[in-house]
Amino acid sequence: MPKPRKSLISLQDTPYYHCVSRCVRRAFLCGEDKFTGQSYEHRRGWVEDKMLALAKVFAIDVCAYAVMSNHTHLVLHVNEDEAINWDVKQVLERWHQLHKGTQFTDKYLRDEALAEFELASVYESCEKYRKRLMDISWFMRELNESVARMANNEDKCTGRFWEGRFKSQALLDEAALVACMAYVDLNPVRAKMELTPETSKHTSIKTRIEVAKTNQTQPKNLFPFIGYEREDQPQGLPFKLTDYLELVDLTGRVIRSDKRGALDISLAPILQRINLTTEQWLEVSTGFEKHFTTAVGSERKLAKYCEHTHIKRRPNLAACRRLLS
Repeated sequence: MPKPRKSLISLQDTPYYHCVSRCVRRAFLCGEDKFTGQSYEHRRGWVEDKMLALAKVFAIDVCAYAVMSNHTHLVLHVNEDEAINWDVKQVLERWHQLHKGTQFTDKYLRDEALAEFELASVYESCEKYRKRLMDISWFMRELNESVARMANNEDKCTGRFWEGRFKSQALLDEAALVACMAYVDLNPVRAKMELTPETSKHTSIKTRIEVAKTNQTQPKNLFPFIGYEREDQPQGLPFKLTDYLELVDLTGRVIRSDKRGALDISLAPILQRINLTTEQWLEVSTGFEKHFTTAVGSERKLAKYCEHTHIKRRPNLAACRRLLS
């Protein structure tokens, strides 16, 4: 029996999660429907804009994303420390960007006098909203529901747009994280929709490359690469941006059938750091969903995750041993 999404989230094991949403039956999220000839390409912008707007409200960072023709991939980082440090007003202001809140929270934000019971209600609502603003299920709900409403309105129909709820995978270590991000960023290249990562529209890799080319910095709306983590550094992805871009470019060249290439491990510092062979890397970065389901990581971290989430059988244990050890 499938487990509820909230029981698959274990922040004590990892703040990183891979989320996938697929459209129901032949419904097209974006691209061109070959059966009707109608183009839905503009909907890619809906997803991208809404996702990045939500990241500014939630204590959830976007590490990687790809908007495909009938599904979306997101790699998300839950910033628990940020949410905990918000004061009451910050929490309410963020939540009110999404929903109305209550009569008492409205009064609190207008700096009106509140009775003791009203103030107690505000504090109770604040803590409820704080939990929601660091909840991946709420993030995906806000994203998918708004896109579904807009798509159904455009199609002049009602009913389910998404194929049930989103799929969630816990990324338990650095190898799982970087492999999943590369898998997401290379989705359009692997699907033969694009030739190179830098031309892959509505992906995080294209955004990162464009910003890096123009001003040698990183996009403000994406979780940054910070290199090796140190005490005085802000939060970010534990790799160098240049190393990651080079690794994705090399991997993209190898998987393209029209261009021969080889992945030289001496040119891929990230592989040396996470201790994966080129054969392991190519298999996991091009078939991430095929090999892994619920959680991905080393055998030791997988065991701890299953203990904390009360999963009796360790999922994908053989694949994790073969590909991530």
